[in-house]
Amino acid sequence: MTIIEKGLEVHVLKDYKNLLYVSEAGIGLITLNRPKALNALNSELLKELDDLLDEIARDANVKAVIVTGSGDKAFVAGADIGEMQSLTAMAGREFGKFGQQVFNKLENLPQPVIAAVNGFALGGGCELAMACDIRLASEKAKFGQPEVSLGIVPGFGGTQRLPRLVGKGRAKELLFTGDMIDAQEAYRIGLVNKVTPPDELISAARAMAEKIVSRAEVAVKLCKAAVNRGLDMDLASGVAYEAETFGLCFASADQKEGMAAFVEKRKPVFTGK
Repeated sequence: MTIIEKGLEVHVLKDYKNLLYVSEAGIGLITLNRPKALNALNSELLKELDDLLDEIARDANVKAVIVTGSGDKAFVAGADIGEMQSLTAMAGREFGKFGQQVFNKLENLPQPVIAAVNGFALGGGCELAMACDIRLASEKAKFGQPEVSLGIVPGFGGTQRLPRLVGKGRAKELLFTGDMIDAQEAYRIGLVNKVTPPDELISAARAMAEKIVSRAEVAVKLCKAAVNRGLDMDLASGVAYEAETFGLCFASADQKEGMAAFVEKRKPVFTGK
C-alpha cells in the first residue's frame, strides 16, 4: 500500500494486529502497538514482527529502521506474563528460542536499526532494545531485566547481549538483582547512546536515521556486518574479515563517487550500488 502524505510517498507493507509500520524517505518506522498491555511481547506480536522483518530485509527502498512503542508509558514492558505463566519447561524453552530467533533476525537485519525507547524497556523490552544497533532513550525511559523476581532468567538474549554492552560485572548486578535503572544511568554505563526529552525522541531518532541514509549504503551495511560478525571472532579473524569488507567496497559505485566527491570538494551523490 502506498499513500501520499505531505508530498512524500509513504509505504505501508500490510496491516498487523500488534504492529504499526510505515516507511518514508528510506526510513522504516516500526511501532509496537499493544498499549493496553504496555506493548508486552506475546507470541502473536513476535510472529508478526518476524514476518515484518523478512519484508523489510527484502525492501531495497528501506535504508534504516526505527523501532519504538505506542503510547508514552512503555517501549515494551516485557514479555506477556499472562501467556508465560502456565508454560511447561518444554514450552518455555520453545518460546524463548522463538523470541531469540526474532531478535537475532532484528540484530542481523541488513539495515541499521535504531531503538527509540519511550518508556519502560523491561525484560523482553530491554532485550529487544539491545538487539537494535543504536539505542536512543527518552528522559522518562526505564531499563531492567527483572526476570529473577519472577523465578526465571532472561530468555530472549539478555544474559548475552547485556554483558557485551555494559561489561560483565555491571550486567551481573542488573541480572542478579533485577533492579531497574533510569535513562541517565543507562547512558552512563553505555546501554544507550543518547538521552532526549520525551517530545524530541522520535525526531532525534529520525535525524540519526536520515544521516545514516545519506551515507554510502554498501559501506554502512558492510560496517554492520563487520561489527556483528567480528564480535564473535578472535581479533586476528575479525580484522581479516574487515579486510575483506574493505576490499569489497572498492567494487562499488559508491566508493568511486565518494572518493571522487572528496577530491573534487563536493557532496557525494550515493546510489547504493
